[in-house]
Amino acid sequence: MPAPAAPDAPGPATPLLDALAARLGHRPGAQRRDGRFLNPDGTPAGRSLAEVWRLMREGGGTPWPERVEDPPFPPPPATVPPGHAAVTFIGHVTFLIRLPDGFTCLTDPMFSERASPFRRHGPRRHRAPGLALEALPRIDAVLLSHNHYDHMDLPSLRRLHARDRPLLVTGLGNGAYLARKGVPGAVELDWWRSAPLPGGHVATYLPMRHASARGLGDRNRMLWGGFALSTAGGGRLLFTGDTAHGAHLAEIGEALGPFGLALLPIGAYEPRWFMDAVHVDPEESVAAFQAVRARTALAMHFGTFRLTREPIDEPARRLAAARQAAGLPEAAFLVPGVGQTVIRDLAAGEPA
Repeated sequence: MPAPAAPDAPGPATPLLDALAARLGHRPGAQRRDGRFLNPDGTPAGRSLAEVWRLMREGGGTPWPERVEDPPFPPPPATVPPGHAAVTFIGHVTFLIRLPDGFTCLTDPMFSERASPFRRHGPRRHRAPGLALEALPRIDAVLLSHNHYDHMDLPSLRRLHARDRPLLVTGLGNGAYLARKGVPGAVELDWWRSAPLPGGHVATYLPMRHASARGLGDRNRMLWGGFALSTAGGGRLLFTGDTAHGAHLAEIGEALGPFGLALLPIGAYEPRWFMDAVHVDPEESVAAFQAVRARTALAMHFGTFRLTREPIDEPARRLAAARQAAGLPEAAFLVPGVGQTVIRDLAAGEPA
């Protein structure tokens, strides 16, 4: 598909950036203890190594199909209606976001076959990306939530950097790591801090209850989080990355909501004794939808990599039941098909 015209380059400051700084500047950034970041409530992030070892000893879980063949969807539209976003679900946590001015953004670009430091070991892909990296339009910005291998995929980031030189925005410590790995120039943010994007849009890094690690020696030394994308036209989109449930979600809703669209995780949640510290389950994802004051949501973080023990189709089924129990129509919190493009109004308002 043809690349749209490039929006204006980001400047040092914009009225929107100044307004967000005034609105959020009093909120504290992430805390550290002994050089390691803590959760928003000040508790240690993730699980202990002893708990990780217990999880590995337990094993089990429901096998997934070797490969899932998804039906094709039409390509993303050439134009986007004013005030809206065209959001294409590429798979797992990767979305292509396009705005009316031609601005293009990727969340956590993951196009590799394995979410692992090893070529032949670790979680492997069970379904192809909805768009190949080569088929993407020119990318203006990348929003990178954290450093886990299913989110920070170095081969994908290197290819994007070589092709488009997008502005990459991420959390504290991640940019320095990426520079050492061949992806220089990332903008690092603390929680509640913002950065200008091309076209006058703004990315704000947000606290999430999760953890980080690339290996055993760097656990929680690089910050994790999500993003609010505030558009120059007044719209707002939330991308949480990974998160467990917690009071931080209502705080985000109070500070920056309502959101026209939220991209929320629904999978990788079993067993709960372990995963409830880092990932929401489908019922908690519906609660998160309500807490952040989203008008609509798209599901993510399901059905591509077998990271935990639930069946491949369980997250969508449980989300449907939780959505119905909350009195929400399907359009309010949709499970997109891989490769599907959804057009959403980014203006705030009541749930659809």
